[in-house]
Amino acid sequence: MPEDVPGLYDVEVNDPDSRLVERSQMDDVSMRQIGEIMSALKALRDAEDLLTEASLTYMKLGRNDMRALHYLIVKANSGEIATPSMLAAHLKISTASTTKLLDRLERGGHITRSIHPDDRRAIALAITPQTREAAMSTVGRQQAKRFHAAARLTPKEREVVARFLRDMAGELDISNEAWATGHS
Repeated sequence: MPEDVPGLYDVEVNDPDSRLVERSQMDDVSMRQIGEIMSALKALRDAEDLLTEASLTYMKLGRNDMRALHYLIVKANSGEIATPSMLAAHLKISTASTTKLLDRLERGGHITRSIHPDDRRAIALAITPQTREAAMSTVGRQQAKRFHAAARLTPKEREVVARFLRDMAGELDISNEAWATGHS
């Protein structure tokens, strides 16, 4: 784990003049609790980063490669046939980039391409049994442990956590920020 720096996510240290966060109505207990939440989110990000790096190293693949394999596993589990255009849309990459990614995954023995059974003009993508098993028994098994943390919560706690995480994701959304979209 990366070294923890005390106070690194403390709002009073990061924003001593309240330029970013108006907090004059917040009491000390609330400030401490919010700091603990920010620190816990950092610990989660660190754990996710370490897991991602370990999985990339173990599978000898890149991030988009792993995202593609995960997508193919989910599609297969859903009884759906994945196509290159569906994968490109999911990964938000061009068709040329998708072709390169698929060529690389096929050469590595991770996927197969075949004629789509319902549309002979389309290509059907599938993950190979060996890669599926490797992904499921390692990275997938580790990722699934999140379920246990959520299962230990009460139904009301799960509602609060889900609402909090969705709210935080909404607060972090940059789609309307001029500085992030190049429309300054």
